[in-house]
Parts: sequence; C-alpha cells; structure tokens
Amino acid sequence: MMKATRKLSIEKISIAPAYKVVSQAIERQIMQGTIKAGDVLPSETALAEQLGVNRSTVREGIRLLEQNGLVRRRGGKKLFASVPHYHETAAHVSRAMVLHEVTFQELWETIMALEPVAAELAAERATEEEIAALEDNLERTRRSLANSESLTELDIEFHHLIARASHNRALLLAREPLSHLFYPAFYNVMSRLNAGERLFFAHDKILEGIRNRDPQTAKSWMEKHIVDFRRGYELANLDIHAQVEPSSLPLVAE
Repeated sequence: MMKATRKLSIEKISIAPAYKVVSQAIERQIMQGTIKAGDVLPSETALAEQLGVNRSTVREGIRLLEQNGLVRRRGGKKLFASVPHYHETAAHVSRAMVLHEVTFQELWETIMALEPVAAELAAERATEEEIAALEDNLERTRRSLANSESLTELDIEFHHLIARASHNRALLLAREPLSHLFYPAFYNVMSRLNAGERLFFAHDKILEGIRNRDPQTAKSWMEKHIVDFRRGYELANLDIHAQVEPSSLPLVAE
C-alpha cells in the first residue's frame, strides 16, 4: 500500500515584480559606487535591451528610483544618478512619523537630544558666511515679533541654519523631518502666547555663543530654548501627548 504524500509546511515563494528588480539592480550599482552621482545612465530603450525586459518595466523601475531621489532627468529624457536632497528624505520620514502616530512628547525628546549638539558643533565649525546667514535671520526675526506665522518660519530656518553650520550630515538628515513636524506645534504656541521677545532673546544668545566660538554657551542656551518651548506648549494648554500633525510648510530645500 502506497503511503500518502506528505504536505510540506513551506510558505509560498514571493517573487518581486520585474520593475522592482530593475530598480533594485540600478540602486545597488549606485549604492556601491559603480554608478556615481552625476553619471548619465543608458536610455530606457538601452536599459531594457541590457536587462532583457520591456521598456515599460524599465520605466516603472526608473520612476521608483526618481521618487527616492536616486535618479533624475535632464531635458526631459536624459537620465543621471543623483544624491537625494535632505528635504526629499525628510518628507518620507515625516510621513512615516505621522502614520506611526508619533506624539509631540516623543518629538520634543528627540529635538532636545539633537538641537543642543547642533549648536555646540556650529560654535566650533560655522563659517563666516554661515554666521552671517544666522545674523540675517536674527534681524528678520527682530522685525517680525508681532507676526506669529513669520516668527514660526524664521525659527524653523534658524535651527536649520545651525544644523547646516554643524557640518554633520548625519545630524542634518536626522533632524530635518522632526523640524518639519514641529511647525504646527510651534505655530500654535506662538499664536496663543506673546513669546516673540523670549524667542528672539534665546536666538541672540545662541548666536552669540556661535559667533564667539563658545560651544558650551551655544549648547546651554539651546537647551534653555528647547525647554522654554515645552513650557510654552503647556502654558498654551496644548496636549503634550497628542499625536503630531502633518505640516503644510514646505521643507527647506538645499
């Protein structure tokens, strides 16, 4: 008597769509440095012939790479490899934080960890041009003390300028999506409280530390500034444990 065939408990094999395989193959070349930023890629037709797929498959794979900022077009058709801009990567992470229901408490804790370090590094590494940009921002802030919307945008810009002056790309990439999500909360505080003078004073002290090449002063005043913002958030009767909101503020482009 023949034995019954035993059924194996093996999951179904998952095969990625062809366009994803094309995208991953090109991405791998870019990440390994075989294809460098600025290198012109073969045309869609040439890639289809080289990879043995339809041109429409290549087009879908390229579109995926474009969405991730790894490939761009020149003149409408010519393809070239590129490095994603900070605001492109930030947009992806910001959306993920909103969908993961990150709270303002979590956002504030992370900002508190990053911003003082950025100020400390900026005091050590900022160029004269970067200090001049911060001084210009401070002057525009002084002229906008009565405008909550302008103050909010100028504050976002001030912190972004400091992050750039830190010359730490990992820090800049890490904080950019947080800054974007901070906008609605910051605007709510500035529109409810008359806090423009306090903001200006803190920015002035932080910039003084950077200008004087005094990392400890810049870091200390940044810590005070972030703590003070949380106090303002609570004084404005806003829920610190509420989920962050998506922002309509455009991300700062490089």
